[in-house]
Amino acid sequence: MGSLDSVSIAILLGASLVMAGIMSSLLALRFGAPLLLVFLVVGMIAGDSGPGGLQFNDVGTTYLVGSVALALILFDGGLRTRFQTIRTVLAPSIVLATLGVLLTALITAPVAKYALDLNWTEALLAGAVVASTDAAAVFLLVHAQGLRLRPRVGATLEVESGTNDPFAVFLTLMLVELISIGESSALHVGLEFLRQAILGAIIGFVGGRLVVLALNRVALPQGLHAPFVATAALVIFGTAQISHGSGFLAVYLAGIIIGNRPTRAHNSVVAFLDAATWLAQIVMFVLLGLLVSPQRLFDSMGPALLVALVLMLVARPVAVFLCLAPFRFNWRERLFIAWVGLRGAVAIFLASIPMLVGLSKAYLYFDVAFVVVITSLLLQGWTLAAAARRLHVALPRSDRGPRRVELDLPGQLEQQLVGYAVRPKSLYLRRGLLPSWSKPTLVIRDERILSPAEAEPVAAGDYVYLLAPPEKAEALDRFFVDMPPSSAPDPHLLGDFVVSGEITLGDIAAIYGVSIDPAQSALTLADYFDLHLDRAPKEGATVPLDSIVLVARSIGGGRVNVVGLRLPEDEEDAPPPTRIASFKSKLRETWASLIGI
Repeated sequence: MGSLDSVSIAILLGASLVMAGIMSSLLALRFGAPLLLVFLVVGMIAGDSGPGGLQFNDVGTTYLVGSVALALILFDGGLRTRFQTIRTVLAPSIVLATLGVLLTALITAPVAKYALDLNWTEALLAGAVVASTDAAAVFLLVHAQGLRLRPRVGATLEVESGTNDPFAVFLTLMLVELISIGESSALHVGLEFLRQAILGAIIGFVGGRLVVLALNRVALPQGLHAPFVATAALVIFGTAQISHGSGFLAVYLAGIIIGNRPTRAHNSVVAFLDAATWLAQIVMFVLLGLLVSPQRLFDSMGPALLVALVLMLVARPVAVFLCLAPFRFNWRERLFIAWVGLRGAVAIFLASIPMLVGLSKAYLYFDVAFVVVITSLLLQGWTLAAAARRLHVALPRSDRGPRRVELDLPGQLEQQLVGYAVRPKSLYLRRGLLPSWSKPTLVIRDERILSPAEAEPVAAGDYVYLLAPPEKAEALDRFFVDMPPSSAPDPHLLGDFVVSGEITLGDIAAIYGVSIDPAQSALTLADYFDLHLDRAPKEGATVPLDSIVLVARSIGGGRVNVVGLRLPEDEEDAPPPTRIASFKSKLRETWASLIGI
């Protein structure tokens, strides 16, 4: 009976620790503390050196939990990544995720060698352990602080933090093997890297397509779709790992493929994985906190702080500026990307590998990684919002988006039911605008269900449900938020072929002789953009209008306020695409056909 009691006590203590981590997140949000730091502190307090006094030194369990948690986090990140948003930043992100990690490790290694009294291989291992950024840390802090980053900057950070973990894991394992065996060669390392990358990509691609096929062909009972996808992600990860491929690359790629294909129960899958990844992060950070020994940490605090400062202030910025030099990023964007190289659980997870295999000085790597993570979360995490605003990479904050309800419709994949509360100043209520691909289906008013015809006219406070394609559902948000005050366009921008967004289609037809639908003559150009774009307008967005093309030149308050007119003769004088542009276009088409979008 005593053994049964010990199991019950372990369950009670484990659940209490996780609950403490969850509840402490409320306090962290109130005072702006990085949540991940709070989870680490909870683990440290509960450990043998804290008031909790729990004895925990099971590195194997920590590595197992860390592997599962990191696989789920990467899969969830891939599932939420839209290929349309990342294809323009794929090249710089991949360079940062590979060459950037290697440069960061190489620059950090000399400091680690002399500060920690290591040989060159051990110093390079110390650099590799802390070289990669943490996707969970980056985007958890970005969202928690309410930042809206410029699309190119945000997409670059998203793809880099999602793809640099596989390379950091590979680099760490290669160096651990080199220290353990004592010999290796550049050819062996190169071949091993190619094998892991190719096998990981193949297994991730095939696994992702098989999951899509199973979701859409197999009639699973209601509620099992989300657990099926989560366990399938772990099957893909484990298959790649035992095949000596990169499981982390495989699971991230599988997530991208599944997320960019229409599948059953997509919304329930995303909601389930969101909760699963939160729980995985909490458990992982609490366990890592339990492994820390404050007394041992104090002995290496000074050298570890030096490594952390060099990593954040020298190694990461130099690597970012060198890697982004061939790409069109201005110095403010590069500096912000360099500063947002947040370290999180990945660094401590990688530091547990030397402990698992029993390397000498293994605890030194763990302690250094822990100090680096704490310093990064405190210094970079708390200054993230200020840096974004100072460097002008943060877009103006918009009103909080509407609460969107999404319901899957069994029996088909092309449409889903999307619901919104109608706000008094929304674009839908004031202008009656909705894109052509959405269809109002029912209205709820005073707890009564009405058809759209019965509910006319729709009033503020009603709940409207529409049919829309799943991939476009989010684009409906802008029709149900309160409209900001319209901003006047800069008069210096307006000329013969540039007009205000408040000009109507009827005026454009009268001046330029284009054909329009008479029913749309009262629509403004800003309204026309809202109706024909699948997402919120951005500068440079185009929509055709008969024989001319409308180009968004300036955005104000989330709407187009200056429109350029591209006339037919302008297109005839356009130079033919260069060979590089043609190659990039063909590469994008090939990739899109591979993942099936």
